[in-house]
Amino acid sequence: MNNYGQLIAKISEYAKLNSDEIERRVEAKRAKLSGLVSKEGAAQIVAAELGINFDKEKMKISELVQGMKRANILGKIIDVSPVREFNKNNRQGKVVNLLVADESSNVKVVLWDTNHINLIETGKLKTGDIVEISNGNVRNGELHLSSFSDIKQSKQEVGNVVTKKMFNQKKLIETKVGESLKTRAYIVQVFDPHYFEICPECRRKANEGECSVHGKINPIKRAIMNIILDDGTETIRSVIVGENINLLGLDDEQIFSLEKFAENKNSLLGEEKIFSGNVRTNTMFNNAEFSIEKVEGVSADELIKELQAKQ
Repeated sequence: MNNYGQLIAKISEYAKLNSDEIERRVEAKRAKLSGLVSKEGAAQIVAAELGINFDKEKMKISELVQGMKRANILGKIIDVSPVREFNKNNRQGKVVNLLVADESSNVKVVLWDTNHINLIETGKLKTGDIVEISNGNVRNGELHLSSFSDIKQSKQEVGNVVTKKMFNQKKLIETKVGESLKTRAYIVQVFDPHYFEICPECRRKANEGECSVHGKINPIKRAIMNIILDDGTETIRSVIVGENINLLGLDDEQIFSLEKFAENKNSLLGEEKIFSGNVRTNTMFNNAEFSIEKVEGVSADELIKELQAKQ
């Protein structure tokens, strides 16, 4: 069941109404609001009108949906990224990402508050700890914690957690911002790559051979590239970084030399691959963008099975 289906099922359970009635109310609410809210957003409005409050309800990670506010989960920290400093729009601060998992799925948790980040920097929260998270906001498939949110150690137990990243297999026309996605698609347009450098120690972006943490370094050169994918139902602008570009069929010389890239660029057009990643909002263009995390070849055996299933 997808996230919207899970949300409808939960509202149905709490309201003691069948799911068809809940969906009817959701569609009526969307029509009243001229379709300006997503189905998930309309479902949350319907839940509030029915007197259902999820604020104190702990949810499974698989039940989190885009736009949800004051989300509460219990999970195990399975990975902690390095704390990063940023300076954007005259605003300085720190940010750190955690990967938190339960028996249903896992999610990237983004900490922005200095008090929360201090728990990581001092080792009070670390990989392997069970944590309770409250009042988180779901954005672009991630759970963001502000100063109004809370994260703390828990003595509760969590069963066998899902450590493998989960992707929803669906068509591009069906997918929405905030979802993880796995889709088989063709490359129909390729843009020239851009280059940047990272620190070999902490993998942070480097500037003119210097890392903000490790000082003077011998940086690693990386590439980032945009491609357009088409699965027959829709097209989507996508971004692909680092070693994933090699998985398209290019070697390092063809990637890091614009002259060599130009010679081989057209060989990528029409290539069919299986792409997995997250659908996000590109803030510059205010449209959906597919951030690719994994690229796989298409198995002939799987294609045969699909064709046989359709017969």
